[in-house]
Amino acid sequence: MQSDELISLVKMIKEHKCEIQEIDIKSAEKGCPQWLYNTLSSFSNQDNGGVIVFGIAEDKDYKTVGVYDAQDLQKKVTEKCKQMEPTVRPLFTVAAFEGKSVVSAEIPGVDITERPVFYKGSGRLKGSYVRVGESDEQMSEYEIYSYEAYRRKTCDELRILDARDEFIDVSKDEISLFLAKLRSKKPNLSGLDDKKNLTLSGIYSNDRLTLAGLMLFGLYLQALFPQLCITAVVVPGIEIGITGNGNERFLDNKKFEGTIPQMIEGAISFIGRNMRESTIIDDNGKRVDKTEYPLKAIREIILNAAIHRDYSIHTENSPIRVLMFADRIEVENPGGLYGRITLSNLGKVGADTRNPYIASNLEIMIDTENRFSGIPTIINEMSEAILPQPVFENKRGVFKVTLYNLNYTYKEDPVSTQTMQKPLRMNGIGDISEKILAFCSIPRSRDELITFTGYSRYYTMSKIIKPLIDGKKLKMTIPEKPKSPKQKYVRA
Repeated sequence: MQSDELISLVKMIKEHKCEIQEIDIKSAEKGCPQWLYNTLSSFSNQDNGGVIVFGIAEDKDYKTVGVYDAQDLQKKVTEKCKQMEPTVRPLFTVAAFEGKSVVSAEIPGVDITERPVFYKGSGRLKGSYVRVGESDEQMSEYEIYSYEAYRRKTCDELRILDARDEFIDVSKDEISLFLAKLRSKKPNLSGLDDKKNLTLSGIYSNDRLTLAGLMLFGLYLQALFPQLCITAVVVPGIEIGITGNGNERFLDNKKFEGTIPQMIEGAISFIGRNMRESTIIDDNGKRVDKTEYPLKAIREIILNAAIHRDYSIHTENSPIRVLMFADRIEVENPGGLYGRITLSNLGKVGADTRNPYIASNLEIMIDTENRFSGIPTIINEMSEAILPQPVFENKRGVFKVTLYNLNYTYKEDPVSTQTMQKPLRMNGIGDISEKILAFCSIPRSRDELITFTGYSRYYTMSKIIKPLIDGKKLKMTIPEKPKSPKQKYVRA
């Protein structure tokens, strides 16, 4: 960055008195900070990298204290960067602010094939970090494995099962039906024998059943993997713990087992019967039943969760979870976004596939498209239904999709059709504030607010949310910990 950009950044930090996802501040008034490795690792391990700003003291109310020696500081920071694996290449900028020297070190994000970046002195397991809000947190063993699995092109769905024969029986009828469909849809495989086709499809490897084969054709795969299932609950209110009129915690509660197709069918049926329905009169005077959420969107979400979840040993004790609240439905699957796909390009580019054999075989078995059309379909279906756009979250090994309805969330101040079909920023700041207050009739997280406005994290929180808090129109649910990652905002 240029020196004037650094000065603007320092002014922003001092104004808002906080660090954020891509900015970390260090004093360096009396010398180079001794421990920078965690931040060097976490910034290198995120796509956009980050900036370390030296010369501001957080413990002195973000006072500009300057750095002890700008030239020596750059030398010592570079030395620390050389102790990272792979080596970090910072870009420095020096500027004068309030009569003091401030220095920035831009830390570039490395390619996913080189992650995780870690401090060599601590080793890969203990020296790898990830940025969470304004803090650096040690990567879990699973997060490290995820990078290595992608780099090595590991297919966990093809791992050979090590278990007694009685637990890994498959349905011979389903296998025969699959082979018939396979030969019908792929004529180039019609001349191959059954064993060859099952091997090419990843069902068997060296005459032994794979996890993919068990997930698709097993008689009772949960005997080996009890948590490779889908759990679904209907909650009376808007948060877990709220009870119904009869003091019940759940209005409905099911666990779906069996093969992937059986679990998908069961979960979709569960959601369908627990959705509200309304009858409307269309333009032709015909009565039409409208479901709370578009059924096609629901199907795509459940399909995506089952196909793209992680099937490694690190997540085999974690089920796919469906939670239906009064105002929303949430679907969580173990395993965050895979490979190079990010939330910003989700549904816009072809994605790396974590489980290509399961995806390809389900295309044969239940006519899934496997054309990366799932996310665009979900977005379009919600727009067509004049509902809020879906919220996608990717947090430390879990991918979550949230659909909101209008029956509860917006009952005080319904959001217009126009608002739902384009970003709120199209309507002007004043109008956004009113919509935010309506949206926050129940507590909302930072990510939900950012998605709702369509603006950046910085602009949403500093230019929209902060004035509402200062004006006592909005309040924090954890006011004593304003930087808490669990912080939510609700109408005052």
